[in-house]
Amino acid sequence: MAFTVTLRPSGHQFTVEAEEAVLEAALRQRVGLPYGCRDGACGSCKTHVLTGEIDYPNGLPPGIGSEESAQGMALLCQARARSDLSLDTQEVSELGQIQIKIMPVRVAATTLLAPDVMRVRLTLPSTQRLQFLAGQYVDILLSDGRRRAFSIANAPHDDEFLELHIRHVEHGDFTHYVFERMKPKSLLRIRGPLGSFFLREDSDRPMVLMAGGTGFAPIKGIIEHALGQGTRRPMHLYWGARARSDLYLHDLAQSWAQQYPNLSYTPVLSEPLPGDDWQGRVGLVHEAVGADFPDLSGYDIYTGGPPVMVQAGHRLFTAQGLPEAHFYSDAFEFANDKAVKKPAS
Repeated sequence: MAFTVTLRPSGHQFTVEAEEAVLEAALRQRVGLPYGCRDGACGSCKTHVLTGEIDYPNGLPPGIGSEESAQGMALLCQARARSDLSLDTQEVSELGQIQIKIMPVRVAATTLLAPDVMRVRLTLPSTQRLQFLAGQYVDILLSDGRRRAFSIANAPHDDEFLELHIRHVEHGDFTHYVFERMKPKSLLRIRGPLGSFFLREDSDRPMVLMAGGTGFAPIKGIIEHALGQGTRRPMHLYWGARARSDLYLHDLAQSWAQQYPNLSYTPVLSEPLPGDDWQGRVGLVHEAVGADFPDLSGYDIYTGGPPVMVQAGHRLFTAQGLPEAHFYSDAFEFANDKAVKKPAS
């Protein structure tokens, strides 16, 4: 049995099978809806159901509260339609122009950027190209059916390789493989590009870009794309980490700030080590942003990293005037065996 989903205010429609997640049906039909982790955790696909009935096969997902659910909100990545639906949501037109593909890739090179961060560069088949938006991610498809998601750290115009920044996760089978056994020329399969975290090129608002740990990866792709496009918009990069070694591409970020007058860089350490001899900002990165920008009403904010950082930033920034529609986030989640989540930073 299939149901019809109508989007408001656009009036666009697509169909969803009874046991298919509403978001997956939209992606299959190249309908651009906001989304992130696809595991019910980040809340990026939260939408108001105007009419119709949905349910969740595994109970209420963690990304939505019982009160929100009672008010008619739903997480489309987990919701199953039980009737025709009408949804109040803003479509992301750029996503409808991107084809999601399953492709083989080969490991071209690995570079240890920090004791627990590996840069992996992947090459596509010579006859194929992956069109993506700066800031999106790909799934790595494992042989047992599991998936692991990693942000693309390069810009679309610089696509000789797909660059991933992979943090070693304790007891993580895939990340252990990456750090201990993966070799150049190893073959993998990917699915992508995925996610609605990407640079909005039609905006002329100044940008604050806040990264936590390996959340720097999608922020790097966004910055390099903006610089490649010759943007003159002010860009303020904040990168939060525990210790100096966690700022694994600190020199690159500094070089951007030195080369481009419209880009500033502020690293923030929460727990600098005595040996770091750290003279910079100390504390939580979102608090540093809030202190420097008490009025955020005229800004776009892009943030990638641990959910606790993203959520704390959202609360603070909206309290300081940031319009909800101008907060773009990519919350990195730990992977589990049932679905895709990004390794936490």
